[in-house]
Amino acid sequence: MISDQNERQALIRGLGLIAAVSIIIGNVIGTGVFLKARVMTCNVGTPGWVVMAWVAAGLLSLAGALTYAELTAMKPQAGGEYVFLRDAYGRVSSFLFGWMQMFIAKPGSQAAAAMAFAIGMNDFLGKKLGYPLTSFTIAGTEFEISTLQIVAIMVVVIFTTLNCASVAFSGQIATALTGVKIALILMVGVGAFAWASGDFGHFSLAEAGGTCEGVADSVRIGSPTYSFIGGFAAAMLGALWGYDGWNNLTFVAGEVKEPGRNIPLAIIGSTILVIVLYVFVHIGYFYVLDPTAIASVSKSSSVAMSVVSTFFGGNVASFATGAVIALFTTGLMLSSLGTLHTSILSGSRVPYAMAQDGLMFKPLGQLSATKVPVKALILQGIWASVLALSGSFDTLTDYVVFGSWIFYALVTSSVFVFRRKHPELERPYRAWGYPVVPVVFLLVAGWLLYTTFASDLSTIRDAYAAGGGAGSVVGAVMKTSSFAGTLLILLGLPVYYYLNSKRASDGAAGE
Repeated sequence: MISDQNERQALIRGLGLIAAVSIIIGNVIGTGVFLKARVMTCNVGTPGWVVMAWVAAGLLSLAGALTYAELTAMKPQAGGEYVFLRDAYGRVSSFLFGWMQMFIAKPGSQAAAAMAFAIGMNDFLGKKLGYPLTSFTIAGTEFEISTLQIVAIMVVVIFTTLNCASVAFSGQIATALTGVKIALILMVGVGAFAWASGDFGHFSLAEAGGTCEGVADSVRIGSPTYSFIGGFAAAMLGALWGYDGWNNLTFVAGEVKEPGRNIPLAIIGSTILVIVLYVFVHIGYFYVLDPTAIASVSKSSSVAMSVVSTFFGGNVASFATGAVIALFTTGLMLSSLGTLHTSILSGSRVPYAMAQDGLMFKPLGQLSATKVPVKALILQGIWASVLALSGSFDTLTDYVVFGSWIFYALVTSSVFVFRRKHPELERPYRAWGYPVVPVVFLLVAGWLLYTTFASDLSTIRDAYAAGGGAGSVVGAVMKTSSFAGTLLILLGLPVYYYLNSKRASDGAAGE
């Protein structure tokens, strides 16, 4: 187990309050707020329900943040949630969390952010970037490799390299790119009311006949197999991707100055600010475009881009409109890079903490001359590049959200364990609303996970009933966030028992 004293000798507390806030906002704001409105409109049909999904997801994230603030201030160590689970429930649960972070959540987030950057660049270049290179089929699922994926891999490599520098330098990059993110949201939201001709009457309309490209029938409003509960849960998953990252400061808690003060302020303040920004910009979206138009936006573009293209009369040839479009697409690319950067920074600390505990390969626990875990960064970058080859932004984000929320719920429940077993531990911050807020968080998270399982099971049953054979069913499973995500997490069990047995044998040999 890593003591706080030993950790201070290895990691440098070089992140102040502003850098801590930047790491959270920089990871949260990036892609979802600009890309998810299309899918969510197909899920629930009306602007009111889309905004409600964003509010509900934001409040759920805030409930988690209130609890996480107590846990992180109490145990400000590198690895964050991994440390909480290890100390509350034991090594198996913490290993599976770390495994999920290493192979689903962090690399998946990075691949999705890199793909969002490629989508923004494609918009900037007038849709000329998505040139197909090759395609292949695995278990009945077709994969296409295009220049978009190649661009995504290139930016993963570049920002992995940047994160091999000192943590203070990484924090400065995060702060700069966070300013771009907030300015970008304000530009779209304010511009929707100031520079576009909109109509609040759109809020009384429902999606009707939109293309809803790539949205599964089971969560697409109007389809025979659709249920509103499943559709709203799917919209919540989309919104939760937009908020995902509120917990990321826990991973670098061992490098935050004055953790008892700065960690709670950063986690709670950042979450509230993001909720306000997200609701504001989505009201702007639906003021400019009606629900059917939003549902018909191509999955290779963004709703925000469609809104920006209407500014100043929508004449792309005009200087004003063209300048705003160029500014927005540049900002979107920088925003995606900011998310990528902070995800790479925080994600590499999980395998570092695991290796320090003997639950991951030892080289991942080594620090470079700049006091960062370079080998963990390189492994993370390689796997993120592999995931980027899938090329599916929405599939990647659904995997990440479902896998993450299994452990968000488990980590949140640990606050009850620590309160009962370790009342003597210093708590610079105590969770507001305890125990009601953590209980509400757990109930809603449980409902969300159960509903996602039920909806995905319906998709698999439809594939089986269609008579496509085993390949079709396997392909359907691969496309589901719940079944595929759970399978990937459970694949970590044999690795855990191998590493644990190896650690035991190494210990016996050393006696």
